[in-house]
This record gives sequence, structure tokens and C-alpha cells, in this order.
Amino acid sequence: MTREEAYEEFFRLAQEWDIERAVAAHRAEKEAFTGRGTVSGEWDGERVGLSIRCTKNETTGLWTAVGEDGTRTVTLTADTSDEASALVTEAFGFTAYRPPPPLPPEWQRFSLMHKPVTYHHPSFADPLYDAIKTRPPEGCEVKDWGGYFGLRCIRPGVTLLEAVGTLVAEIRVEHGLLMTDLGIEKLDEWSSDGTDGWGAEIVGQLLLMAAERGAVLGYSGDDMVRFLRAAVGSGQEVAHGRSR
Repeated sequence: MTREEAYEEFFRLAQEWDIERAVAAHRAEKEAFTGRGTVSGEWDGERVGLSIRCTKNETTGLWTAVGEDGTRTVTLTADTSDEASALVTEAFGFTAYRPPPPLPPEWQRFSLMHKPVTYHHPSFADPLYDAIKTRPPEGCEVKDWGGYFGLRCIRPGVTLLEAVGTLVAEIRVEHGLLMTDLGIEKLDEWSSDGTDGWGAEIVGQLLLMAAERGAVLGYSGDDMVRFLRAAVGSGQEVAHGRSR
């Protein structure tokens, strides 16, 4: 499955089911995209000739996944659609995606990348990252995100933005790096899934990008805060581009 096909699947799910299922499918494609592909969730998937359909037994609550590759059919049952799909995927010799276990309250899982808005983007192998690779922040593991330096983290925070902001500040002070990217590829996408979901990741990345780009233009952090306060007010609810 190409990346374009993955996004088409995301938008199809957004129309046919609720947005949370679509976001789950999008994340599965984004995090597990290997060229061979995986299957996750309540949907039909096709991966290099493998098609999987998941259905739920309303009486038992179990999920059954049926996989076909044109030569054989495999049917397996599990407690969740993700697990049933994963079992079938593995039965055909592919690497399966399984969503990570849920975190306890006030803990957040997210990715961070260093993608400065400069003509020269340091590569993952740049000596600039030697220190943080040797001593990554607590709760984080170093990742090579397509040549960019990145981290995959589980950190405390009442909200996602709090957890991200605290970590970004820690890295800036200790290593002199302003992390600018949360791994969102298409910033015009959206999900109203609360303060800890995918929508929050989009907001966080937009804010980090604004902070870096504003500084390049000569704006201070205080300037950016004043702009936000002037634009949306203090404690005023704003939804769908309209204040209320």
C-alpha cells in the first residue's frame, strides 16, 4: 500500500465510521508502514495481495478476522479486531501491527523530531545529536525518522501539550535543541478527539513550528503569547473559527 492509498483509507473510514476509528487506522499505517503492510481495526484491508475482513459477534463480543491472499483463506478469532487482524496477518507471514497498551491517567505517548526551518537539515548521524543520543531524556528512546533525529516518548503530563512543552523545554536547556515536529505530515487534517489525542498533536506541532519560525523572524516568545491572547482572548471558548 502506498502512502497515498493509506490516506485514502483514512478518509474512507472517516466517512463510513466515526473519526476515532479513522484516526486509529491512520496511526496504524503511519507507525507500522513497512512496505509489506499491516491490518488493523474494523475495516477491509488489502496488503500486497492480502485482504482481511473483521466482523464482531454481538452475542459473544468476539471478533473474527478472515484473510485471503488468492491461494488460501485463514479465519481466526480474538477479543478485539486489532488482535484478530494481527493474528491473521502473522499467519500469512507478515509483521502485524498491535496498538500499544493504554497508559495510566496523566501520562502521554508521543513522538518528537528535530526538523529546523533552515536550508541545512542536520542528518540523524550529525554529531550535533551525540550528547542526547548518549543521554536521552527519561522516558524517551532515540529514533531515526527518515534521516531526521527523533524521540519516541512516554512522559507525565495532565495534557499532551503539558507533557510536550515540559520535554521540549528540558531538551532546549540541556542540549540546545528546539524540537519542532510531532510527526504530523498533513497539518490541515483534524480530529476533535480531546486534549490528549491526535488533534492535540496537530495543535502542538503548529505551536512548535510557530515558536521556531517566529524566532527566526525576530519575534520573542512573549510576542507569540501576546498574539494568541489578543487573537482568542483569555478563557474565551473558540470553536470552528467562531467565538461564542
